[in-house]
Amino acid sequence: MKFKFKAAPLASMVALAASLATSAFAQAPFPDRPVSLIVPFAAGGPTDVVARMIAIPMGKSLGQTVLVENAVGAGGTIAAAKVARAAPNGYTIFIHHMGMSTAPALYKKLTFDPLKDFEYIGQVVDVPMTLLGRKDFPANTLPELQAYIKANPNKVSLANAGLGAVSHLCGLLFMTQLGAELTTVPYKGTGPAMNDLLGGQVDLLCDQTTQTVPMIKDGRVKVFGVTTLKRLAVLPNVPTLDEQGMKGFEVKVWHGMYAPKGTPKPALDKITAALQTALQDPMVKQRLTELSSDVVPMDKVSASGLKSHLEAEIAKWEPVIKKAGVYAD
Repeated sequence: MKFKFKAAPLASMVALAASLATSAFAQAPFPDRPVSLIVPFAAGGPTDVVARMIAIPMGKSLGQTVLVENAVGAGGTIAAAKVARAAPNGYTIFIHHMGMSTAPALYKKLTFDPLKDFEYIGQVVDVPMTLLGRKDFPANTLPELQAYIKANPNKVSLANAGLGAVSHLCGLLFMTQLGAELTTVPYKGTGPAMNDLLGGQVDLLCDQTTQTVPMIKDGRVKVFGVTTLKRLAVLPNVPTLDEQGMKGFEVKVWHGMYAPKGTPKPALDKITAALQTALQDPMVKQRLTELSSDVVPMDKVSASGLKSHLEAEIAKWEPVIKKAGVYAD
């Protein structure tokens, strides 16, 4: 007796193979291969330094290497869009600073929604800022600076690292609370901006403590205050802008970690636990202290902690940016 076998349609075979592969992947323990940590800025910058610092201890906790990848451009929005489109399987995660909260107001054609297109892993670190002046600037304190600006309208220059940079946002908030317009001078990064401040070509600059503490201690610049609500241990004699009359003035370069929307909760839980472990590593703590950075409380290294903070920061910066009338295409 002869039997005839009818071959299954190719589409059915492909579907079966895909189903088997999906089933096998679903049963594989997470993670079973390296995890990519996307950084939206160039290697060597503050965010990249933080990412590489925590990647190694996170990898140890996960049992897999955490590979740092830089996707640079458009104030971090290129990397954010890339992650939003990535497969939601836990193998692509993303670290970004406060730019995640200002992008909706700054960019008219944003291709992602910070509140809808990501899962939250947790906050990471906060980096304080300082308001600086050139060494020979006439004013020495914040009240003197305020008086000088009012007496010399449109004659004081304020440098920044470009549209949407934290130094730019800090300057916008300063002008908003001051109630005065300064001549803003954008640069391609804080490096050249700082060089011109040191050279006396510009008057003021708001920059991160990771860059400014050595210059303040060496007396190469004047410091009018720190942008946190409490004084910094590394600069105990420098008053906050808040205590000098600018009530509620607070700008910290906060960082958060995200994953694509739909990433399974078990994977997110493992990544969050690895992040928490990394931030409590003694070597990481020591290095962050040296950089004048602060690990956030562990209750904020969580999905709920990051989500509530991002929502509050979007609400804080949107009116400031819209009032200033600045945006990027």
